[in-house]
Amino acid sequence: MPATSLADWLRAESDAALEELLRTRRDLSTPPPSDSTVLATRAGTPGSVARACEDLDTFTLSVLEACLLAGADRDPVPVEELADLVGTDITAPLARLRARALAWGPDDAVRVPPAAREALGPFPAGLGASSPSLAGEDLEARLAELSDDERAVVNALAAGPPIGRTRDAGLDLPLAKAETPVQKLLARGLLLRRDDQTVELPRELGIAVRGGAFPPGTRTEPELPVHPHQPSTLDAAAAGEAMEFLRHTESLLRSWSAAPPPVLKSGGLGVRELKKLAKDLEIDETQATLLAELVVGAGLVADSEATAPEWVPTTLTDSWLASPTAQRWMTLAQAWLELPRLPGLAGGRDAKDKPIAPLSEDLRRPLAPVARRRVLAALADLPEGAGVKSVDELVAVLAWRAPRRGGRLRDETVRWTMAEASALGLVGLGGVTTATRALLADDRPGAVEAILDALPAPVDHVLLQADLTVVAPGPLEPELAAEMAAVADVESAGHATVYRITEASVRRALDTGRTADELHALFKAKSATPVPQGLSYLVDDVARRHGRLRGGVAASFLRCDDEALLAEVLANPVAAEHDLRLIAPTVVISPDPLHEVLAGLRAAGFAPAAEGPDGRVVDLRPGGRRLPAKARAARRSPGEQAVLTPDQAARIVSNLRAGDAASARRRGSAVRAPVGGGADTSATLELLSRATLERREVWIGFVDSRGTASQRVVRPVRVGGGILEGDNNERYSLHRITSAALVED
Repeated sequence: MPATSLADWLRAESDAALEELLRTRRDLSTPPPSDSTVLATRAGTPGSVARACEDLDTFTLSVLEACLLAGADRDPVPVEELADLVGTDITAPLARLRARALAWGPDDAVRVPPAAREALGPFPAGLGASSPSLAGEDLEARLAELSDDERAVVNALAAGPPIGRTRDAGLDLPLAKAETPVQKLLARGLLLRRDDQTVELPRELGIAVRGGAFPPGTRTEPELPVHPHQPSTLDAAAAGEAMEFLRHTESLLRSWSAAPPPVLKSGGLGVRELKKLAKDLEIDETQATLLAELVVGAGLVADSEATAPEWVPTTLTDSWLASPTAQRWMTLAQAWLELPRLPGLAGGRDAKDKPIAPLSEDLRRPLAPVARRRVLAALADLPEGAGVKSVDELVAVLAWRAPRRGGRLRDETVRWTMAEASALGLVGLGGVTTATRALLADDRPGAVEAILDALPAPVDHVLLQADLTVVAPGPLEPELAAEMAAVADVESAGHATVYRITEASVRRALDTGRTADELHALFKAKSATPVPQGLSYLVDDVARRHGRLRGGVAASFLRCDDEALLAEVLANPVAAEHDLRLIAPTVVISPDPLHEVLAGLRAAGFAPAAEGPDGRVVDLRPGGRRLPAKARAARRSPGEQAVLTPDQAARIVSNLRAGDAASARRRGSAVRAPVGGGADTSATLELLSRATLERREVWIGFVDSRGTASQRVVRPVRVGGGILEGDNNERYSLHRITSAALVED
């Protein structure tokens, strides 16, 4: 709803309510915008004033502080006086303050809410109280008389806050007998004594030391130097990081599928498990924390919620692993943008000085998505392809734009966001990618297309080496990557992955049902270099021994056409370990699970294979545990500002009128003794029904859903279904009405 139409509607509908609400002069020159915080800010609540100040830049806040310095919270102050105090033209920042109802009045004067002093602190601009005795004095000359120790004290207090605690505050000595710098400054009249332990630097002296109430840096935004890049160069650099992050995520999911880590009693992931994850993936603990937070945030891992809970991959893991690279990246990138947590807090200390564990509730910060989008939006405002030279410079710019947003973690959140976005491939070379720009605009198809263009094209071949290593000169096609993962082990990862083929890896491939001929055909078809003779010999040798001894499930059984080999197995200590028993010349059974029997035989030097009901070789390797995926909450765009609708404004005005009427009627003793509430709900219903029939006003005591008690005057039109309806469309739940009384005419 446009700001002007809302202001006109409010003025036409509720002049009396607004007059009491605003508590300001009637010559309001700027209509309130369509923001739900405006009414409360003019009403003077410190919380709403603080909220309205969150998005204001340093220059605008300086103008608001100048208003407080000039006493605009008590009486109107000329705009010219404020401009002289700030040291420059204040038309633009003053317009922003008026738009948020933080300032009002005619064009040549201004007032601000009294609560602004409480919201911004007791020392606006970091300056102390005024000292009339210093007015008109040559303060530069007075400062030149000070010793180095005295000047150091003055400089420290001038930087703010202007007060300090000292035992010298209680001593009143002449300058000749003063010994310490504080005693000398008190004797010179350059410090004010607040009490026996506190001194304060006068405002006039603070302004003289600074060279003005506000330093020149508060008026203009700091410069943000950038490096110009081609967008394609920036996209390619980020795509490389994205590929590496996806590889680490796959490794984490497979690791936790085989051995899920336990959930701490207090919730979260233990330090030992985090260190193990970082060591296995060859990354630092900070990145390991980010990986763990994202797989849980994306729904790929969940708490099993069992007697001994563990972090177990969900059923979404299998579909994610089978998805194309761009879709997998999109899942993680979107999860990070919407993650209501700050992984960067992990490893720190909480309020009780206890370490903060990853995946614990201590990391929960609902406003984290807004902070991330704010950082990325600042980068997106730069020219396409430009990247910031230094994160610290970006921190300084964002701090100037909204110094009151983010609290004590404001600057750290920016650094964490840049580090995490760079690791995910959302930021490259200090700038946002084409895919990230599309994500910020909620253009998912455009983001997928952009990341596909940035990712290196998948290759359909490998390079076989004589030392039985395989070099993948780029990301492999999904089918080829699956084949290489089955027959070889990753030796080093990166843009060019190096695999190594060993006897164990070949046997693993044969265990999955592949044959020696299929492996030979794979190497011949997919290798851009000749197949080494040693590799062919290795495959044939392992295949010749593989599967001669086959197992099945009885509880489990072993069969072999070579009776001598079976006799050798029974003579081995592994037979006693698994209670192997001969039931036929070529068949042995065991009470143990088949995978344990085969593992024992392989450890003893044999090469058995598992077979299915049809006699074919089957793969018995565990696929890892899975949990049902949890439903994710509907996605909403973070950071959207609430808009005050006419219905909401009507309810606000109605509640204000009802509360004002209740207060006035109680002061005028126009209310009968309240009845109802507590256990006597029948009396309350009877009184409300009577008021409805007689069209009488009724005073009620009401407790809302947050437990806040209030008083209202309502004219009931209907009572029923557990609801009291008033003539202004207000509705009150009967079980929340604590008392009621008729209002006398």
